[in-house]
Amino acid sequence: MFAVGLGKKDQARAREAKLAKENDSVFANAGLSNSISMYANAPADDVELEEFELYALDRIKLLKAIDDGLSTGKKGPEMKTLIDKKMDECGLQTTLRDYDVRKDEVSHFALRMAYCRTDELRRWFLQNECTLFKHKFDGMLDNQKALFLKTHDMGYQPVDPDEYTHEIKEGIRNTIKTFANQKVDEIMAKGASGFYKVPFEEVFDLVRSRRVFLAGGSAYVPQKDLTSLVVGVFRSRLSKALAMTSRRWAQHVAGEEKDRLAPVIMSLSKRYIGRDYGKQGADGAVSEVITLKDLNKAAAESFPLCAKHLFRKMKEDHHLRHEGRRQLQLYLKGIGLALEEAMLFWKTEFCKKIPAEKFEKEYAYAVRHAYGKEGKRVDYTPHTCMKCIAANPGNGEHHGCPFKTFGEEGLRAALSGMSIKPAKVNEIVEKAKGQHYQLACGMTFEATHEGKTIDAGVQHPNQYFQESRKALGYAKGDGEGKGVVSPEKVPVTPGQKAIGVN
Repeated sequence: MFAVGLGKKDQARAREAKLAKENDSVFANAGLSNSISMYANAPADDVELEEFELYALDRIKLLKAIDDGLSTGKKGPEMKTLIDKKMDECGLQTTLRDYDVRKDEVSHFALRMAYCRTDELRRWFLQNECTLFKHKFDGMLDNQKALFLKTHDMGYQPVDPDEYTHEIKEGIRNTIKTFANQKVDEIMAKGASGFYKVPFEEVFDLVRSRRVFLAGGSAYVPQKDLTSLVVGVFRSRLSKALAMTSRRWAQHVAGEEKDRLAPVIMSLSKRYIGRDYGKQGADGAVSEVITLKDLNKAAAESFPLCAKHLFRKMKEDHHLRHEGRRQLQLYLKGIGLALEEAMLFWKTEFCKKIPAEKFEKEYAYAVRHAYGKEGKRVDYTPHTCMKCIAANPGNGEHHGCPFKTFGEEGLRAALSGMSIKPAKVNEIVEKAKGQHYQLACGMTFEATHEGKTIDAGVQHPNQYFQESRKALGYAKGDGEGKGVVSPEKVPVTPGQKAIGVN
C-alpha cells in the first residue's frame, strides 16, 4: 500500500481539507462533493496499488474519449452526450448522490503524476481535464455554482438584489447592447441573479474589449461568461500544480519508488488498454485464418498504411531491417497468418536475394520467436498505434507510422496510390501535419471503404484490418472463408499525437 500524496506536508494538508469537507454540512448538502473538485490537495488515504492503477485507467478512457471528441469537431450537445456516456461507463459520473469522490480524486492525482513529466503530456492532460471540469461546472445549479465559488475563494459573487440599482442595471444593459444587442433582453431577464461581481483585474480581456460594465472596482459579468472565468482559474491552478508535481516526481518518486510505483506511473501515459490482437482464441482474438495465397489481396484491400508500406517494401527489396521485420511479423501474426505460412512468406521473399541457408541461420529464428516458439516463448502481441507513432526510423528503415514519418509529398503519393480523391488527400495530409496521426488514418479508412468509419477511432493496425474485413462484407465461411469479429469499441490511451511508447 502507498499514500497518493507526494510528501508529508501534502498528506497533512489533505487530511485537514478532508476533515473540513466532512464538517461542512452546507457544502455537502449542496451536493458539491458529489460533482466537482479543484483538486487542491492529494487524497490522504492509503490506496492499494492495483486499485490506483485501475482508477487511473478508467480516467484515461474518459479523457481519451474527450480528446477524440474534440479532435473530431464535436461541440455543444453532442460533446455533452459523449462525456456523460463515457463518465457513466467509467464509473466517474457526477449525477448520482453516491458518486465515488475517492475514485475521482485518486484517478486525477494518479494521472497528474503520469502526465507531469513532459510538456506534451502536460498539455494533453491539461486540455482534457479542463474540458471535463467545464462539463461538470456547466451541469451545476446556480446555487451550487455560487457556493462553489465561495468555497474555493475565487472572489466571484452573485450580484445582491439590493445593489442591483437602476443605474447599475442600465449600465449593464448599455454595455451588452454594444456587442449583443439582439440578446440583451435574454441576458437581462434573470435580473441580479444573472450576473456576478468579479474583481476587474481578473477580467482584463473583457474590460479591454468593453464587454463588461465596471463600477466600484468590480466588473459585472453575465452568468453565461462565468464558466470561462472559472475554467481559466482551474487551468491556471492545475498548470502550476503539474509543474510542481514534475519537480517532485524528479526529486522523490522516480528514485524512491523506482521498483514499485514509478513503473506503474510511467506506463500510464503510454498504456494500450484495447483488445489483444495477438492471441488466438482470447478475448479480442483473431477469428479468421489468412493464408499465404490470400495475402496480396488482403494487403491491397485491408492493410492500414503502415502495414501496406512494410509489405510493399518487403516485396520490392526482399529485405527489411530488424524493427520493420518485427512490426510486420507481429502484424501478420495478428491478422491470423499461421507460423508455417509466415515462415514460407519470409523465406520466399528473403531467398530472392540470399541463399536459403543464410535465411535459416540469420532470420528464421526471429520469425519463430515472434510466435512464441523460441527464447522465453512469450506470445508477443502486435504493435499498437502508439508504439508505431513513437518510432523514429532512420535511413533505410520503414517501420513506424507513415502519417508521422512520411514527408508531405511522400504521404500524398501514398494516399493517391490508394485511389483516394485529391480533395480527401488534402484533408488527410492536413490532419497528419497537425500531428493527429490516428485521425488521419481513420480518414483514410473512410476514404477507402465507401464512407464507412471506425466508431472507436483507429487505435491499432490490426483493429483497422478487422474493421476493414467487416466493412468489406467478409463473413465466416463466405468468399475467402475468413470472417472476423469486429473489435469492441474500447478507448485507449491518448493517441492524437506521439505521446510515449509501449
